[in-house]
Amino acid sequence: MEKFDVIFLLGRPAAGKSEIIDFLLKLSDEERRKEFYMGKIDEIDDFPMLWTWYEEDDILANKLHKPRLHTTEDGYFKYQYLWDLLIERISLEFEKHKRDIPNYLSDYTALVEFSRGKEHGGYKEAFQHVSEELLRRGSILYINVSFEESLRKNRRRFDPTRPDSILHHSLSDEKLTKLYKEIDWDEFKGNDPEFITIKGIKVPYVVFENEDDVTTNDGEPLRRRLKENIEKLKAIAEKR
Repeated sequence: MEKFDVIFLLGRPAAGKSEIIDFLLKLSDEERRKEFYMGKIDEIDDFPMLWTWYEEDDILANKLHKPRLHTTEDGYFKYQYLWDLLIERISLEFEKHKRDIPNYLSDYTALVEFSRGKEHGGYKEAFQHVSEELLRRGSILYINVSFEESLRKNRRRFDPTRPDSILHHSLSDEKLTKLYKEIDWDEFKGNDPEFITIKGIKVPYVVFENEDDVTTNDGEPLRRRLKENIEKLKAIAEKR
């Protein structure tokens, strides 16, 4: 396998997903392809889509004095199915990028980033809304941290001047606990140490352990651990 077409970057909020993407974006195209088997990075993240809904609802409620469409006043989704809509949007974005970006499949690696907790259906429900093409092309890199570590880093990264920033957005403790304390990763991945079967498709996966937080400072420890996990993921993907 020359390069990954799609990598699903999963894990609790503040687990280190966005920091890994930031690290990869700083590499030259040559370094990234040679060391990590990735092309140019196309980041497909559901957070900007979600944040747009909050902004629109604030405009509707506070400026236009109209009903909110997506969220309640205290910041929760009005409808459970909106979590599924975000995943459908991810699949749609991939199709549009494939259509509109020249040499997309040969030159790019799509990094698909999202988090899901049991409260809103978990990964099991989310992946029922991922397109079959993404599943066939995709591999999963799961960033594993405890809820306590997610909570610590979520508090640490908050920048009140940039609440829409991928690297610096944050949830309240109450919302993080409600939405992400309970996750279904272990049930979702099952007992196979290399593949998760989703809609009849075997998707390779590895678990990147990050309880010791090698992602906050994007130096040599992050590079080594990411390289180790990507090499393992490549070896598994080549069995598919």
